[in-house]
Amino acid sequence: MWPLLFSIPLGKDIGMTPIQITDKLFITGQISSADIAGIIARGFVAIVNNRPDDEEPGQPQQAATRAAAQAAGLGYLYLPVAGATLNAEAAGTFRAALRAASGPVLAHCRSGARSFTLWAIGEILAGEITPEQLVALANERGCDASDVLIWLAAHHTPFRCP
Repeated sequence: MWPLLFSIPLGKDIGMTPIQITDKLFITGQISSADIAGIIARGFVAIVNNRPDDEEPGQPQQAATRAAAQAAGLGYLYLPVAGATLNAEAAGTFRAALRAASGPVLAHCRSGARSFTLWAIGEILAGEITPEQLVALANERGCDASDVLIWLAAHHTPFRCP
């Protein structure tokens, strides 16, 4: 149903391999401004940062990453989510940004899990996938769908993302 598309090894540039979720969305852990050249070299056109600043001591601040990304011609969206801010509105914003991008988008947070959760909530609320399809996709991609399912159970809503 959801063929494993591919992952793009980023080697030393980022130090991890983003996971391809769709033809346009890849998720990964924390990046920094030093990673921008490698991100561009691998064909990404935009970055979505889902990690709040100062979540952890020493993490790169979004302003520096944003400046480097924009100076290099990448799109950049700072959409920090954690706990209560991981909501339908944020999922709709994430979904709209992904749909507006002209090519592959790299979304990141500490581990990539929040980026996956945000995408999944938006897709389910928009009626693009079912929770059952999500679980199958998550299993194929090596992601954890449990946070999405918990969120859905706690937020019985007919809201549909634009």
